[in-house]
Amino acid sequence: MANEASRQLRDEIQELARRADRSLAFMEVCGTHTMAAFRSGLRSVLPPSIRLLSGPGCPVCVTDNAFIDLAVAVADTPGVSVATFGDMLRVPGSFASLEQARAAGADVRVVYSAADALKMAEALPSRRTVFLGIGFETTAPGTAWTIEEAARRGIANFGVLCAHKTMPGAMAALLAGGELRIDGFLCPGHVSAVIGSEPYEFICRDYAVPCVVAGFEPGDLLEAVAALARQVCEGRAEVEIQYSRSVQPEGNPAARTQLERVFEPCDVPWRGLGTIPGSGLRIRNEFRKHDAATWFEGIETPPPREHPGCICGDVLRGLRVPPDCPLFRRQCTPASPVGACMVSSEGTCAAYFRYTAASREENNLHG
Repeated sequence: MANEASRQLRDEIQELARRADRSLAFMEVCGTHTMAAFRSGLRSVLPPSIRLLSGPGCPVCVTDNAFIDLAVAVADTPGVSVATFGDMLRVPGSFASLEQARAAGADVRVVYSAADALKMAEALPSRRTVFLGIGFETTAPGTAWTIEEAARRGIANFGVLCAHKTMPGAMAALLAGGELRIDGFLCPGHVSAVIGSEPYEFICRDYAVPCVVAGFEPGDLLEAVAALARQVCEGRAEVEIQYSRSVQPEGNPAARTQLERVFEPCDVPWRGLGTIPGSGLRIRNEFRKHDAATWFEGIETPPPREHPGCICGDVLRGLRVPPDCPLFRRQCTPASPVGACMVSSEGTCAAYFRYTAASREENNLHG
């Protein structure tokens, strides 16, 4: 964005902040937005009365310990190979991570897509290959396609342990919880490229909270913040698309149809938010042969537990910032993560660790 246009946007945001006559809190629910906001220095150019909150936008971070514990137990099962995205490898479970399971002899491999895991299954016909289905609506269509492809080709030793989640339900849960005031949402660009803007309309209707689908460039984020502040000042609560070069109101019909063919909504637990009705994606019965959860129904794991002192759940709800945590920068670092929010490149703790140095300044940003 040209410097003059950027300056004009900053001036407009300053004027809107004065007109609002109260402090405003806008939440981004996309890990890529969180990193982009830190990397661009967005917070430093906003007026003090407008603050950004980081929410549950990191799929690895919101995956609960019970799922990780099950994944570790599956990896420890003889004759099983686990395929996962790299970020999941180091996420601490209640008792161990997948990385530790691999060090102890489990066959855990990093892949870049569900299709890569299907190739693994073909190459290892005597073993069961389990892909960990992690992610929001952005990655779920790829998992759905792969499940259909495995069924079509009769690759019976390929299965998915599914923890895919959908974002609008989590946004509603944050508002319904009433723990903090959210004056607007920066809606995720990549997710919205799949689902469109229509699924957010109930947020505006039922909670009177404006939503703007934003891109990832500094200018995109400035435009989105200005659009949210404008709606607040005008007393509106609507869904706007700033990221119009990639997002349409109806989303990607082919990807949405793919999701509906393979998955159905289900209740699912989120780290920090509890169980959110209808926010998960469960493999439909037609594809049961590739639902790895049915392969390991007899596996029992101890009750999940959180690491003492870790406040990842509060961070994911926007209630606290990483410097509030007694473990941050001490026991918990990217090299030795204690909480999930420090592991992923999209995690809030990882963003704070990488892009800020002074805990005092960070806490001032929080308000």
